[in-house]
Amino acid sequence: MRIATTIFLTDETVSPVRLARELEQRGFAGLYVPEHTHIPVERTTPYPAGGELPREYGRTLDPFAVLAQAAAVTERLALGTGITLVAQHDPIDLAKQVATLDHLSGGRFTLGVGFGWNREEAADHGVEWRTRRARVRDHMALMRALWADEPRSHEGEFASVAASFAHPKPVRGGAPRILVGGSAGPRLFADIAAYADGWLPIGGSGLTETVPQLREAWERAGRDPKDLQVVPYAVRPTPGKLARFAELGVDEVVVQLPPAGEAEVLGVLDEYGQYL
Repeated sequence: MRIATTIFLTDETVSPVRLARELEQRGFAGLYVPEHTHIPVERTTPYPAGGELPREYGRTLDPFAVLAQAAAVTERLALGTGITLVAQHDPIDLAKQVATLDHLSGGRFTLGVGFGWNREEAADHGVEWRTRRARVRDHMALMRALWADEPRSHEGEFASVAASFAHPKPVRGGAPRILVGGSAGPRLFADIAAYADGWLPIGGSGLTETVPQLREAWERAGRDPKDLQVVPYAVRPTPGKLARFAELGVDEVVVQLPPAGEAEVLGVLDEYGQYL
């Protein structure tokens, strides 16, 4: 089982370059980072985990800049977003960022897709909350048009693009690896089956019940069962938890690192090294 990591990298934490080098040298499989452009001070949306919103949410570094630095100082480390708030991006610009990072890293990039939880953040980007899932699906279709081998147009409800020359292309052809985050349910599983390679379930609890439901949706959409990927995300690892994931056919787990300075983060990597 591959053990990758995720962390809120900020202006107060270990640097992306130092962390990426350490991860590759120690044998970790990858680095995933989240995205928040800003956190409005006047916010009525509750923090999903409960309580006060942690400090790091308002200090998060841009994920594409972080991962570009990480790509430049490593050769094998997989790189991903966990997640990109696709509805909040211009999809033409985002398609270029994704394809460029994938190209420059030699095909090491995974696009983690999410719908967001912070209504105020989304509103500042012009996103009407009730349409965000449809907007993400539309943006993904437009990006696939730009990533296609031959120029292809896309006419969507939220975004459109003429048939265009757009290079570089994702290394594997058609699209980079795409994983969708979110809570289990028919709407999420339909989205995964429509445009992704698999699911990023936060914490990984309840997978014994939900993975069969996802597989049903996947197969109803005509997707090959062998292609479905389930990658438990932001996991606090224990031997029992990892054994249960292995029984479910999981071959990659993303473990959570603290949003902390170098000494603390490296200490946690020492602890997690037992699972490699």
